[in-house]
Amino acid sequence: MCNEVVIRRFAGIFILLSLALGWWVHPAWFLFTAFVGVNLIQSSFTGFCPLEKILARFGWFGCRRTA
Repeated sequence: MCNEVVIRRFAGIFILLSLALGWWVHPAWFLFTAFVGVNLIQSSFTGFCPLEKILARFGWFGCRRTA
């Protein structure tokens, strides 16, 4: 499990980065913004967060695997 602050920080960074890329590089990057938003919504209902699983798998930022 990860600290909720870590997940929120990553989500914010991903959203701002994808907005910048969509504005300055190509509008298709806005789809990544939508992807992050959909994952946040589904995570609020299901409790499953793909980013949390990825970070725990590599042991980054104090995230650890659960049994």
